[in-house]
Amino acid sequence: MNPRTGTALQVALDYYTAWTGGDMDKAMTYVADDVVCDAPAGRIEGAAAYREFMAPFAAMLIRAELLSAQGDDERATIVYDTETRLVASGPAAEWVTVRDGRIVYSRFIFDRLPFAQARG
Repeated sequence: MNPRTGTALQVALDYYTAWTGGDMDKAMTYVADDVVCDAPAGRIEGAAAYREFMAPFAAMLIRAELLSAQGDDERATIVYDTETRLVASGPAAEWVTVRDGRIVYSRFIFDRLPFAQARG
């Protein structure tokens, strides 16, 4: 399979496009109600908690640049850099598992230090 095709990859890209475009309502349509996310701050369980985790970050986003996207029908990885009101560069990666067209698991990787330093 081409590494830029597949159901999971399309879901991950559609989710990324929605939240980086400021549409958290649409972004959440790609997230399962029982989603589990492992992030630097710890485990997040359920769509409501996941939205609570992502919405403040999405709200301070100035721009995002997709650096890489690969996946298949079950799993996908997207790597991107973000510019926010706090930091000029906040690179991140998400590795997601998709079932029935929705993200059921996300491993979210980013460096919290620049954000902590900016908040001083």
